[in-house]
Amino acid sequence: MPPLEILVSSWRLDWASTAFVVAAGVLYGWGMRSAGRNGHRWPAWRAVAFYVLGLGTFVILTCGFTGVYGPQQRWAFTLKISLLLFVVPLLIGLGKPLTLARAALPAHGIRVFDAVLSSRLVRFVSNSFGAPLLGLALFSTFLTPAFYTLRTSPAADALLTLGVPLLGMLMALPIIEESNFQRSSAYLTLEFMFVFIELLIDAVPGILLSLNGQVLDHALTVPDPQWWFRDALQDQQFAGNLLWFICEVVDLPLIILMFIRFSRSDKLEAVAFDELTDEQLDALHNQHLRGRH
Repeated sequence: MPPLEILVSSWRLDWASTAFVVAAGVLYGWGMRSAGRNGHRWPAWRAVAFYVLGLGTFVILTCGFTGVYGPQQRWAFTLKISLLLFVVPLLIGLGKPLTLARAALPAHGIRVFDAVLSSRLVRFVSNSFGAPLLGLALFSTFLTPAFYTLRTSPAADALLTLGVPLLGMLMALPIIEESNFQRSSAYLTLEFMFVFIELLIDAVPGILLSLNGQVLDHALTVPDPQWWFRDALQDQQFAGNLLWFICEVVDLPLIILMFIRFSRSDKLEAVAFDELTDEQLDALHNQHLRGRH
């Protein structure tokens, strides 16, 4: 591992990261101002969470040590990408940007915004069926020679810097903020069962990186190595250990969230049934019996 002074003092200016932070910061600030004009007082702690925890962590990952040494060390690059996908969107979600957007937009804008959130793409990536598949597809590229290109190409670095956290937010924010589309308890039960299968699936790339005895991206040398650099095989195996650990840890809040969503859905369905009249219940019962034949 690098010494502490290297971890603290390694910084670079990343233009893609700067553009992301400026755009997100300006939009969030505009949202708070517009929400205030619409009579919504936005909590200060949510703004602090968005700017300091969310965007602050993003800057540290892209402009700090993992951004500087990601092209040379696989484990630093893996740490950056995995945290951009799984952790940064959760921290940004503490600022409730979707809720803020609804508070800031006019009625027509809210309808368009909700239509986007209800689109097939967002519905696919914002549940536990689609999200693991996207993460698996991304991290499976680490098992191929494309891993070297992703680490060293400036164009690939800019694309990942912008695309990975956006993908993570598409996956996380609609779930965190309980967007308008509802799912039945039966659907959530099936989704919850898939989570346990996904616990095994998303560990595969990390396991293969960790246990493989060959350097999979064929990059055996590092330009201008430092004394604390790992050799290529050790670097790959440590990257696999990190990826395996992070993918398993982030499943814990997902499981907790599934429990919460299932409980809320069950309560909503119970309330809906309680509000039905006897005639409506009889009609539903008869409809159900006819559907079985």
